[in-house]
Amino acid sequence: MKTLLRRVPGVRRAYIQMLKIYSASRQVPGLLEWNTSPKRWASYRRFRALHNKHRGQRCFIVGNGPSLNQTDLSLLQNEYTITTNRAYLMYERMGGPSSYYVSINVNVINQFAEDIAQLPMPKFLNWATHKNANFTDSTIFIRTVQDFDFSFQPQHFLYEGSTVTYAAMQIAYYLGFQQVILIGVDHNFVTKGDPNKKVVSEGSDPNHFDPNYFGKGIVWQLPDLEGSERAYQRAKEVYEQDGREIVDATIDGKLQIYRKVAYSSLF
Repeated sequence: MKTLLRRVPGVRRAYIQMLKIYSASRQVPGLLEWNTSPKRWASYRRFRALHNKHRGQRCFIVGNGPSLNQTDLSLLQNEYTITTNRAYLMYERMGGPSSYYVSINVNVINQFAEDIAQLPMPKFLNWATHKNANFTDSTIFIRTVQDFDFSFQPQHFLYEGSTVTYAAMQIAYYLGFQQVILIGVDHNFVTKGDPNKKVVSEGSDPNHFDPNYFGKGIVWQLPDLEGSERAYQRAKEVYEQDGREIVDATIDGKLQIYRKVAYSSLF
């Protein structure tokens, strides 16, 4: 077995992933429910059906930073897009819904479950919210873990990486996208405080493209920029090792991990 693992890279990677799946499964409360729930297995089948669906194509992962207010989102109408959290507030500016939607933050999903349930595209939601989030025909529940790595089999679990954008990167990889283009990933927050601390917004939101994004009274978590940078670096390595690429077309973005490209040059 050891000889086989050394000589056949594909077997070695599959074996390592199997160990990671086992390790991750031990961290999740309610594992029995996850393994036996019809929602879980329906989600698994839906996710598996998307594997490498977009091999060789490009997609835009759209963050939610204020820079989107300087970005012509109408150019995305004929592109594959992945949006997150309360991005549906900008769908009109995009000319319609995104191709895929991702939300792993329990606070976001629980507070806006009704809005999310109305979204028509495949939507990847944290399994931890399965009792509150509606299981529609387009819902795919995913199990997240907080350990640090990159999941090649997100239909089993994926890593949170301190940001929903990292979850979107793992999903985009599984879907087969050759190039991922970031926009709206400003990597800069006006509101300061301890990373991941839960706070209640006291007024208009200065950190996102819409002042009502996390408006007054909404519970949200302060960003962990250092943790997300670590995750972004890992994603960069994985994509490049497979001959793929993540580039950053965010206008005036502060993230320095990826090659910068001008948004207007992409069309």
